[in-house]
Amino acid sequence: MTTTVTTWHLEQTAPSDLSPAQEPPAAAGVRIARAEVPSPEFSHFLYTAVGSDVAWTDRLVWSREAWEEYLHRPGVETWVAYERGTPAGYIELEGQDEGVVEIVYFGLLPAFRGRRIGGHLLTWGTSRAWDMADRRPDRVPTKRVWVHTCSKDGPYALDNYRRRGFRVFDVKTSDEE
Repeated sequence: MTTTVTTWHLEQTAPSDLSPAQEPPAAAGVRIARAEVPSPEFSHFLYTAVGSDVAWTDRLVWSREAWEEYLHRPGVETWVAYERGTPAGYIELEGQDEGVVEIVYFGLLPAFRGRRIGGHLLTWGTSRAWDMADRRPDRVPTKRVWVHTCSKDGPYALDNYRRRGFRVFDVKTSDEE
């Protein structure tokens, strides 16, 4: 069976493009922290827990060594949202050449969706993409933050990116088996 998949590529070209989401109430106990120690097992957990119901499959075949190699690349950062100590979702950034940062993966575990965490995490992660050079003196300041999402992702993904100030710069449609 063939499925038509639409992929949207979105970007921000200045920190002022970011339109922050409202933070969850303090009583929700939501905090965001960088996973500073690269852990293939933890990153694999986040990837499968967030992506299992939205058809993320490209990294399912990665070995521990592949995860290790990727996570130790300069400019790769994983920021994790927690609700009262439990991982709720994550955003993975990859610093690229010439001041470009890609939001490679972003999402919430299914049980944490619809609780005002996603917009907050996307705001936080996008801000960390914009200030990546502050943490990594070898990098030039960020000039562009980009992301892609597709019709297989969650139903609110594209709208969340747009509400945070991302603009579509390319749309592609393909058929997948």
